[in-house]
Amino acid sequence: MFNKQHTVYAIFFTIDNNAIVEIGKLGTFLFPKGNYIYVGSAKRNMQSRIQRHIQVEKRKRWHIDYIRPYGEITHIQTYSSELSECARAQQLFQQYDGQWIVKKFGSSDCRCPSHLIYYKQ
Repeated sequence: MFNKQHTVYAIFFTIDNNAIVEIGKLGTFLFPKGNYIYVGSAKRNMQSRIQRHIQVEKRKRWHIDYIRPYGEITHIQTYSSELSECARAQQLFQQYDGQWIVKKFGSSDCRCPSHLIYYKQ
């Protein structure tokens, strides 16, 4: 059986004030102040992808680009394991007792409810 390694990252960030943000074609949503985790993946050039996500001013390409100006990144975790982006999002959702507050955020190309997790400390 083929053993595929996944390169996945999780960006942990905090939004200090409630924010109403239009997220591309997904619509407009209220992001309550609190803690968030965005889970993504990159088949190559993961560091470049993460560096792009860190930047505030940029052309909006991914869902995270729309909310990035409202949040302060607290840390970034990278994973190289057999867990896919979807499985890692689910694992972090359970670990942090999370909530999916925007359906299909970062997960428009899969069956996951979302790849953005809202959680309380």
